[in-house]
Amino acid sequence: MAIEGLSLAPSTLVFIVLGLTLAAFMWGRFRYDLVALAALLGSVMLGLVPADEAFLGYGHPAVITVAAVLVLSRGFERSGLVDIIANQVLKVGERLVLQLLALVGTVVVLSGVMNNVGALALLLPVAMRLAREHNTSPSLLLMPLAFGSLLGGLTTLIGTPPNIIISSYRSDVSDATFSMFSFTPVGIVVALTGLAFIVLVGWRLTPKRSGQASAADMFDTANYLVELKVHDESKAKGLTLQQLRDELDETIPVLAVVRDDNRQAGYAFHGMLQAGDILLLEAGPDELKLLEDKAGLSAVAEFESDDEEAESEAPPEDDSEHDAHPPVDTEGLQLVEVVVRSDSMMINRSVRQLRLNHQFGLHLVAVARDGTRLKQRLRDIRFQTGDVLLLQGEEGEIAESLAPLGCLPLASRDLNLGQPRKLLLSLLIFAAAIVAMLLDLLPAAVALSTAALVSLLIGVLPLREGYQAIDGPVIVLLGAMIPVGEALETSGGADLIAEALLYWGDDWPVVLTMTGLFILSMLLSNVVNNAAAALLMAPIAVSLANGFDVSLDPFLMVVAVSASCAFLTPIGHQSNTLVLGPGGYRFGDYWKLGLPLSIVVLVVSMPMILWVWPLSG
Repeated sequence: MAIEGLSLAPSTLVFIVLGLTLAAFMWGRFRYDLVALAALLGSVMLGLVPADEAFLGYGHPAVITVAAVLVLSRGFERSGLVDIIANQVLKVGERLVLQLLALVGTVVVLSGVMNNVGALALLLPVAMRLAREHNTSPSLLLMPLAFGSLLGGLTTLIGTPPNIIISSYRSDVSDATFSMFSFTPVGIVVALTGLAFIVLVGWRLTPKRSGQASAADMFDTANYLVELKVHDESKAKGLTLQQLRDELDETIPVLAVVRDDNRQAGYAFHGMLQAGDILLLEAGPDELKLLEDKAGLSAVAEFESDDEEAESEAPPEDDSEHDAHPPVDTEGLQLVEVVVRSDSMMINRSVRQLRLNHQFGLHLVAVARDGTRLKQRLRDIRFQTGDVLLLQGEEGEIAESLAPLGCLPLASRDLNLGQPRKLLLSLLIFAAAIVAMLLDLLPAAVALSTAALVSLLIGVLPLREGYQAIDGPVIVLLGAMIPVGEALETSGGADLIAEALLYWGDDWPVVLTMTGLFILSMLLSNVVNNAAAALLMAPIAVSLANGFDVSLDPFLMVVAVSASCAFLTPIGHQSNTLVLGPGGYRFGDYWKLGLPLSIVVLVVSMPMILWVWPLSG
């Protein structure tokens, strides 16, 4: 029921809701799934969406298809596919152009048959190893790799959520869907052109961040925020900070000294260090080793920082563990550098809430984020997508802990995120689903859901990881925004926007209006999730096509391509966010390569769309 007392037209109310929603998306204070759910509930209260239809979006074929593709993608990750790819890609040699061709070309192919974020996740550790072995800055490889995953998603129905959404929307308005390879003629040409541009020209537009890798050392993507403790036997005990710097012959920035839970800024601390003091500083792996070897400092263990919260949540299982705080025993332990994935359980949670040491056998040594200085204690930091962490754990057991946490190893490709098995079987299951879709034996949602179910039943992917693979925030976003997008159409809002565009473009060729739609959709996808951009722009595209009395298909294809081309910002797509930390990029770095690549995509895709999908239908 609508809130009484409001006399505004439904279309006006829709514009208000969408305006507030887009503002909240761009603000970034609240996660996009919460914003989308608020938009849905607000639309229900305003009478724009019937209350009994509010949650029908979660049963929409597009939502089911996306969930199934995510499960199948995770199955590919565990099947051993990454090791086969890595072994081949790592043979390309030292030439940067060949490395880019192998990496970006591979991710383009993979992104066509699996979720593009999953494809990027497979190749990110491979790219880091290439950078380390050939002493190359990873910033030259990772942004092209992320953009390549977006380009590859254009090539098939399941490559990216906007394609699935557009196909489902076409069936709603014309009783016909786009098939698995309907997107391929345009997508392949755009992807190959984009690949050629990135490999031959575009990589020169990416920043080359300092700090090159060597084969012997882990790659130092950025300085970490580190906590080191002074012990009774530490050489640093009894020294001032200046004396410590003189002893090390290094200018290591100490941000603060914590003593008895009292924190004092490093520049203002002039006393002598005592046992129990904690130094908060910025350092990389090399500096960490120097501080441990020369000053006798050691990293603070989680159980020293999370006891207070752990005791308040539940009684300790072993009192002796909480009574004593021994230094970390490094014998048999391995350091690994990892990046937090977009689907990680760590996001928005602190190390105390996760209890990494107790539940996962991992010790957090350091954190780096976007090349910026973090001012919190390690125990207070809430992790974000793209954070680079330095973790310590038992050799041979780290990989088993990283998989459920949702982290990707960067410093070592010797770590597998799963047990390589049943590769051929998983590929056969996927191929059977594709055949069923091509022969119109089953709808895409049913065929892919069946393939995901069979993969779980035969053990290609454990059930627990199958549920973990489903990106909850994306599913919530899709299910919430589908009714809101429909409200834009049913309220007449989409028609109003189309009429305005038709009025201003009345004397223009249709192709110019399509170009304007392309640019508008592309810009929108850089500030909101690409699925949300497709959901909002699809009704406008259909209204424009009806207004010009031409075929719907070219207008829908314009939205499908443009909504997947979020090359200008790190927040427009999860692939961009995932490489932000490991590449050492800043927010303003993306448009330097992203803008010319967007222009290339626009110039190539428009004539291809009109050729494959003519206006006359």
